[in-house]
Amino acid sequence: MTRHCLVLGGARSGKTAFAESLALHAGSKPAYLATATVLDAEMNERVRSHQASREQRFTTIEEPIELSHAILKAGAAHDVILVDCLTLWITNLLLANEDVATAVTELYGTLAEVQKAKVILVSNEVGMGIVPDNAMARTFRDLAGSTHQRLAEICDDVYFIAAGLPMTMKGEPPGLVS
Repeated sequence: MTRHCLVLGGARSGKTAFAESLALHAGSKPAYLATATVLDAEMNERVRSHQASREQRFTTIEEPIELSHAILKAGAAHDVILVDCLTLWITNLLLANEDVATAVTELYGTLAEVQKAKVILVSNEVGMGIVPDNAMARTFRDLAGSTHQRLAEICDDVYFIAAGLPMTMKGEPPGLVS
């Protein structure tokens, strides 16, 4: 059985670099499933920077909404699937007026179904700061928190990244070799 993984951390905490390292050590045919949508010049630059840093080490798949379908499809051709990131996916679902809870339940089922590929999920921990001052931001924070709890149930390994340092919350220490 494949060990799925959840990597949490704040913005610019090093979670993506950590997840990429996990993916490159876990298999020989990694896919990078990107959920970002480019809405402005700053986001375009972020996406281009991420793509350049990956070079040719990953096959890139872009899917902002249909995450479960994309994971199932990628699992047929890849032994590791890195999903970056769940909070952008939740944002995309909210903007598209999709039911986030239903999509998370579908993702939960997909993770249980995928056995031949390791899935590494990256997400921003957004619930450790101040309480947002508006209803939409509070809804987003709550949805992200409940999503993380659901997925931590099914993932064998859960890491929290702070200042580029991984803390094992559940499962085995990463055991990465530089």
